[in-house]
Amino acid sequence: MLWSLPDGIDTPALVIDLDTLSANIDSMASQMLAIGVALRPHVKTHKSPQIARMQINAGGRGVTVASLGEAEVFAASGFDDIFIAYPLYPAGSKASRLRALAGGMRPSVGVDSIDAARALAGAVPAPDCLTVLIELDSGQHRSGVAPEAAVDLALRCGELGLDVGGVFTHGGHSYRPSAAAAAAADESRTLDLAVEYLAAAGVTAPTVSAGSTPTAIASAVGRVTEERPGTYVFNDRQQLALGTAKPRDVAVAVAATVVSTAVGGQAVIDAGSKALASDRPDWLSGHGAVPELGDATVAALSECHGMVRLGAQPTPAIGTVVRVVPNHICTAVNLFDYYEVVSGGQLVDRWPIAARGHLS
Repeated sequence: MLWSLPDGIDTPALVIDLDTLSANIDSMASQMLAIGVALRPHVKTHKSPQIARMQINAGGRGVTVASLGEAEVFAASGFDDIFIAYPLYPAGSKASRLRALAGGMRPSVGVDSIDAARALAGAVPAPDCLTVLIELDSGQHRSGVAPEAAVDLALRCGELGLDVGGVFTHGGHSYRPSAAAAAAADESRTLDLAVEYLAAAGVTAPTVSAGSTPTAIASAVGRVTEERPGTYVFNDRQQLALGTAKPRDVAVAVAATVVSTAVGGQAVIDAGSKALASDRPDWLSGHGAVPELGDATVAALSECHGMVRLGAQPTPAIGTVVRVVPNHICTAVNLFDYYEVVSGGQLVDRWPIAARGHLS
């Protein structure tokens, strides 16, 4: 990390380096432009209209969200090209909320079942008030149908009056060491097969969407028309470990203060699970890295304490302020109310995390 914290910051705090953020945004946008594939960034990572506007201004086509609540926040902020990349089932209040959203814009929504398709068609004033994209399972085995099953689902969506705008997938199985290349190939192959099956049945798929930060460049081949990476905007310890990003690409850190060194070989910081989240993949030890302490590992967490294993590092003084790179930045962001924005080591702004929460 090439940037530093401003003096006097209250901790724990979520801090953005504006220059690194801008460089990350411009880099992904320029790479997609060179490939000729549209960029629809996933804003669940940052949950910030200010950052999403930077991404659109750099060339993004629209935004991707993970929930109806996130879609409502970004629509209220003036975004009118929103894809809910989730198998949304609009029951109860979600039906009326989706109806209201579709009354002000035409959202796109993921679907992977006829039951959800019926609910979507029944929730809006007219089925053509929204576009559905068929979700495909390209190897993560979380949600989505097989390519050959996309035809029946697309035809049945059409019978309900829904506009089938294409297909999408997420290569989430790329989040393991050395897995990105195979996952990217899975994404493009799965999407290509589904488009071929649909074309044979007379169904067009104008949008063919892939999405994952580790696979964003490699999967932008074949029939893929857009990519939906999210974490690239900030990067985190997982991206560093996977080789997707370098330390200079980390744009956000949790600022924390050393509050105890009473136990030998350990420094306790005031950032615990309520600041760093608890995500820890089985291939990565600890809960974060501390650049100021030689990338020492946050070995354990309680709610408000982070226990940093120092190893050969000298014991820091009580009151030392450090940066922590969390394992997974998306979940850490959701724990804070706002970003402290710095440039050149100086505090220049504070941005609310407007879509914090909004999970439903």
